[in-house]
Amino acid sequence: MSAKAQFSLGVKGGVNFSNIDADNLKSSTKTGYQAGVFARFGSAFYLQPEVYLSSTGGNISTNDNSASANIKFTNITVPVLLGYKFGPNALNFRLMAGPEYTYIIDKSESFSQTFQAAYTDFGKYNSSTIGYQAGAGVDISVFTVDLRYEGNLNKINSNFGQKQSLWALSVGFKFF
Repeated sequence: MSAKAQFSLGVKGGVNFSNIDADNLKSSTKTGYQAGVFARFGSAFYLQPEVYLSSTGGNISTNDNSASANIKFTNITVPVLLGYKFGPNALNFRLMAGPEYTYIIDKSESFSQTFQAAYTDFGKYNSSTIGYQAGAGVDISVFTVDLRYEGNLNKINSNFGQKQSLWALSVGFKFF
């Protein structure tokens, strides 16, 4: 096999739909982005480390909608995926999964007046989380398309059992 088949380097970007689940509260999805780089080592079985900037968060409200919160994070995310690809080089399909580390570099939150008064500890978020990603993708020549689910193994905030999860759709370009 050629060295080209054993190593790829590329850029990727896309959209994600994130959510923060919290005990006894309603949550809704927030649309965000992701952009970064990836490397792929191997042929049929491969290792794919990535690093990218992403925007995640969620909208949370009480069951009677009397109080609400809008939370947005800007993150550096580093997944390390193990995968399997099959099909010819010009058009192959991939399955992947692995751990990921997320570090929050910025947060923006707005709480309704009643929410802030009732839940003073609600916004004390951890600066990093450990999670996992699992998904599928396709490579069409030098282009890649991935659909993944990301979940947290630990809570982003222990108060009210807050955990973040998301679906991400990304496209990429392999330089080689």
